[in-house]
Amino acid sequence: MKTAVMGAGAVGCYYGGMLARAGHPVTLIGRASHVEAMRRDGLYLEAQAFQEHIPVIATTDAEGARGAELVLFCVKSADTEAAGRALLPHLAPGTLVLSLQNGVDNAERLRAVLPQTVVPAVVYVATEMAGPGHVKHHGRGELVIGESPASAGVAEVLEAAKVPTRVSDNVMGALWAKLLVNCAYNALSAIARLPYGQLARGPGVDDAMRAVMEECLAVAKADGVTVPGDSWAAIEQIAKSMPGQYSSTAQDMMRGKLTEIDYLNGYVARRGRAHGIATPVNGLLHTLVKLLETPPAAGDESR
Repeated sequence: MKTAVMGAGAVGCYYGGMLARAGHPVTLIGRASHVEAMRRDGLYLEAQAFQEHIPVIATTDAEGARGAELVLFCVKSADTEAAGRALLPHLAPGTLVLSLQNGVDNAERLRAVLPQTVVPAVVYVATEMAGPGHVKHHGRGELVIGESPASAGVAEVLEAAKVPTRVSDNVMGALWAKLLVNCAYNALSAIARLPYGQLARGPGVDDAMRAVMEECLAVAKADGVTVPGDSWAAIEQIAKSMPGQYSSTAQDMMRGKLTEIDYLNGYVARRGRAHGIATPVNGLLHTLVKLLETPPAAGDESR
């Protein structure tokens, strides 16, 4: 299956790399520094079970998606519409676009830009870019994808590439389940600069995470979404299964990049206001991350 990855960062490189390793032609569309390294040496995928240089096509241009049957759409949430518009001239009508992004509304926003079938996916993987063209896999790797006429076939391809994948008739519930875990960990990990295992042992952290969870569940219910499973057990499991992992928000902040906090705790706070539901903990975490990611004004040495 000819595949393009739009936004070849840690998540996109991992899943694109797994497909390429299984023999599928994969084009990674990403930043110049990563593209140059991958053109020279291939993608270096440092997984838990193997370490390999994997041949891929790499480019900085969205035209690299031309002819793709599948697009793994992995850009930051703030870039969804712009990246979709960049892809628009290059996609065939039958291309399936799979949104592998944080947050719960990216597929809906992307459908407003692209006429192709856009399917949301829930990503459960811990990865980081450890250097140019070098993705490091810390744990997990499964996907939950929404229903569409092509979803079952894509799931089979991913499964054969050793990416555990299932198709769900409640993908919005699964997205919200992932969102509340992100809301519980991402901001706190970024503010404290701590990995999940150490963070979870901090004083008062359990109470803060429970408050975040309850606010998320109240907003999801008001949005008509049924969140499956035991939410608190899922939160507890993250610290056990990925104790050394820093959140993507923490990684962005440590690299001086803007975070996706507007689409995590910020999204819950906005939807809460729309429904008249108080979300003070999510709102405060959103505010603190926004303050920390904002560079000081010129001449201001106080921060």
